Amino acid sequence: MDDRQHILDHAPRGKTIHRRHLTKPDGRDVMLYGYAPHHGTVADNMLDGGPKEAELRYHPLRQDWSVYASGRQNRTFKPSAADDPLAPTLPGGNTTEIPFADFDLAIFENRFPSFSGLGRNSAQEMTAPDGVQTAPATGRCEVVVYTKEGSGSLATLSRERRELLVHAWIDRYRELYAAGAAYVLPFENRGEEVGVTLHHPHGQIYAFPIIPEVPRKAADAFAGGYNLAAHMQKWQDTYGVARQSGVLAFAPPFARFPYEIWVAPMQRRAGPWDMDDAEITGFAHLLGDVTRRYDAFFGRECPYMLSLHAAPAGKHVGWHFTTQFYPLLRSADKVKYLASVEQSTGLFTVDVAPEDAAKAFRKL
Repeated sequence: MDDRQHILDHAPRGKTIHRRHLTKPDGRDVMLYGYAPHHGTVADNMLDGGPKEAELRYHPLRQDWSVYASGRQNRTFKPSAADDPLAPTLPGGNTTEIPFADFDLAIFENRFPSFSGLGRNSAQEMTAPDGVQTAPATGRCEVVVYTKEGSGSLATLSRERRELLVHAWIDRYRELYAAGAAYVLPFENRGEEVGVTLHHPHGQIYAFPIIPEVPRKAADAFAGGYNLAAHMQKWQDTYGVARQSGVLAFAPPFARFPYEIWVAPMQRRAGPWDMDDAEITGFAHLLGDVTRRYDAFFGRECPYMLSLHAAPAGKHVGWHFTTQFYPLLRSADKVKYLASVEQSTGLFTVDVAPEDAAKAFRKL
């Protein structure tokens, strides 16, 4: 069982960020991040990983890929608080994914991954019909646990903890791209309307073996000269929601969800690894600020999908890093469903004009 300590080389000025990296007996990694070294004792009992069979299959009409991972069918579903697999493993308590009694922020390899692991083929081959193009799903799936507490959100975390989260994301971007990932996507699903089955505050990271359609098209647009930074300068008065330390939260005029908000540095950056200390502080602040505005506007904990859109491997030309919130509500008691038209054609019907959404959120 490998257990190592490491200091990140991209910590904010005046601070040190420590990472403890444990490889469990089943081969899965657990990483703890904090502003001080972690010296806790490793628990004797650990959850074992599940099956890793996975395969990509190409859709000839949509001209994109889907991943098939049958091992996810029996993943953990709405456990009780006592059986929370993202909690610390306490002496005499239940076995969890994090074999320590205490931690600040943790990242571990998913027990029920969509991919079979970076740098290796599927553990079990699948059988596709003749005429269907397939490829190994050799990516990686990680779970990001924001806090040891079983409740909370980006809105309730301290800004210092959100800054730690940003630096943990940067660390994972660097390692996963260095390991051969084609595209890395940190994301968070919040709320049962989105399909969340674990309520402990957490997100995930997927490292893809291919560049999926959406970032591939975005890379082409940026490389072709699309200048988001110039547009943000023009949009900020009408579409801006909040600004902090060179980072803007705004409702893009081409939003596809009612009350969709993006957070992006005003200067073009390929990813969060390119942002300076002030921008990271502003970015961390706005992650909490936007989440609080959602909850205040809807008068309830707002379900959303959140994703970080950084440059794919080898596609940095012109790329502008954005973080995008897609709320699943169009009012406090009405869910925004992606039904027949959206699913069948990809053409979204948006119920709220982005300029009206920005005006409403600025008032909060």
